[in-house]
Amino acid sequence: MSLVRKIFAASLALCMLVGTAAASEIFDPQTKTWVRYDPSRAIRYYQAHGGVPADFRRQVVNFRTAEKPGTIIIDGNRHFLYFVLPGFQAIRYGIGVGREGFGWAGIVNVGRKVEWPTWTPPAEMVARDPKAAKYAGGMPGGPDNPLGARALYLFEGNLDTIYRIHGTTEPWSIGLDISSGCIRMNNDDVIDLYNRVEVGAKVIVLMQGAALYRGV
Repeated sequence: MSLVRKIFAASLALCMLVGTAAASEIFDPQTKTWVRYDPSRAIRYYQAHGGVPADFRRQVVNFRTAEKPGTIIIDGNRHFLYFVLPGFQAIRYGIGVGREGFGWAGIVNVGRKVEWPTWTPPAEMVARDPKAAKYAGGMPGGPDNPLGARALYLFEGNLDTIYRIHGTTEPWSIGLDISSGCIRMNNDDVIDLYNRVEVGAKVIVLMQGAALYRGV
């Protein structure tokens, strides 16, 4: 088993929605400072504005990289996913990432893509959660499925790492450390990314502490 796969396996990527969430930060244009962004603030903001803060909305940004167009670069510290475009630009998406203790990093690839994917809870979750036990054989894709509208399955070579880039039933959670290791996006964004990315595309997940500069 390779080092990357050991990291993935050790992180127990359950891709579920529950657990203690850590706080991230957003830029407040009024005070011109970075402020704490936690679940309670995120829910209030989403209810008040019908969406996430501007920092986490899909947008084209300048992005200098040696990676070729079509590459995905994930900056979990800043809660951004970049899809590299020609001309030193990228589409930047807001993401939710694994809570503290479920961090991972490495270079993988998109092994397959699925529309409205089936979610199968791991055995540990089935054993402790009657709601999860109901779907021990797999929860069909649909609007209530935790994996959302689309899923990109991350592989190391030909081996499934168990990690996914997927949609969510909790769009307010974008920008937070709240999932169990997978990369979550709001459904509109994951559909947009799904339509752009090719199977086999390179995916770079930055190590903790290796975040790109703020404002990129």
